[in-house]
Amino acid sequence: MPVYFVVAATAKEPSRYGEYLDLVAPIVARHGGRYLARGGAIRRMGAWAPERIAIIEFPSAAHVDAWLGSPEYQAIAPLRTQGADASAILVEGVGTCGSPTPGRADRP
Repeated sequence: MPVYFVVAATAKEPSRYGEYLDLVAPIVARHGGRYLARGGAIRRMGAWAPERIAIIEFPSAAHVDAWLGSPEYQAIAPLRTQGADASAILVEGVGTCGSPTPGRADRP
């Protein structure tokens, strides 16, 4: 089942964060990730007002864990922590027929 890595970030040191952004995309791809949104225009729909959003689809949570734990990602992770304040979540996708995860049909 696909999962979606959603991150909201605010740059605090733009040059370091920019370097991280340049280096991370190929690493994401090598771990099965595919960007669905990456820093495009954001339209506020309520109180939440992130500066930058990225949404990355992965085949499974195991792929995300492998990406984040990989030596190549760990080598550039300090650029992210030094360059931006970020919060991330991992969201399960729907099943292959478009149905919600079993036992969660009543939740948005």
